[in-house]
Amino acid sequence: MDEHNPDFDTFQDPLLRHAELDDSFDSESVKSEESTESTESSGIVQADSYWSISRMPLTSLVFTLPLVLAYEGGVLLMGRSSPRNGADVWLRQLLDSMGFGAYFLLPTLTILGLLAWHHVEHDRWFFRPHVFFGMLLECLLLAFLLVAVARLQQSLWPVSLELIDTQGATSVHAARPLPHRLPFAERLLTVAVENEPQRGIFSRVVGFCGAGLYEEVLFRLLFLPIFAWILMRIGLRSDGAWMWSCLLTSLLFSTAHYIGPMGDSFDLYSFTFRTVAGIFFSTLFLSRGFGIAAGSHAAYDMIVGFL
Repeated sequence: MDEHNPDFDTFQDPLLRHAELDDSFDSESVKSEESTESTESSGIVQADSYWSISRMPLTSLVFTLPLVLAYEGGVLLMGRSSPRNGADVWLRQLLDSMGFGAYFLLPTLTILGLLAWHHVEHDRWFFRPHVFFGMLLECLLLAFLLVAVARLQQSLWPVSLELIDTQGATSVHAARPLPHRLPFAERLLTVAVENEPQRGIFSRVVGFCGAGLYEEVLFRLLFLPIFAWILMRIGLRSDGAWMWSCLLTSLLFSTAHYIGPMGDSFDLYSFTFRTVAGIFFSTLFLSRGFGIAAGSHAAYDMIVGFL
């Protein structure tokens, strides 16, 4: 009875191996389910993180709504003497040419556009109030980063070349010291019949809010995806199309500051900075959303305008 029976082992080993495989399979299934639950849980946490919520179009709308109210309300309060941003004027002129001249149509279309974008993205319809304060801090930090970039350019640019047209024909390159103030990223238009020699703080804040809002609407929210779509239609890959779109719209953004009777005199220093600023805001728009781009734009203009 104590003798070892190899035939019995031969018969029993496959059964034991089968039972071991079943146990192994069950344990792996449990681990797989736990891993799936963990992944889903982390996905929920990731979707509800600050970086995810702050990029949502609905969050951008809530965050930029104070800019809309400050600019549009300020323009109404100050009347004809109020500063008007160039992008605001161009967008309204476009709407007027199409027969849509209602004053509140432009901000209404901006709000509806962000709501439609949120719907297309299939994002959840919620807003976390604490995210607002995080975005405000982020915009301030990014604005100071752009100030640092401007200071770096200023230190690396020993002179600014100004074209002086003599007798309407000959252009002479004249070197002059760099201005102490950094260039603005925006252009303001004044709708007053007579330009005021000095504008109050409130008037300037209104103008900076409009610059941060409507220049981002025009060049980033509208032009950037349109240019990328056109480039992809002519054969560029998605990454290349977005990269070239950032560059082209940034060049257009910079050039727009020198167009028309109210435009600035062309200067290579300010043109270069505004192109860099355009790339900066385009990168923010693609990586952090419209709200951060518009908020950083307005914050930069206020820092440069008041400090």
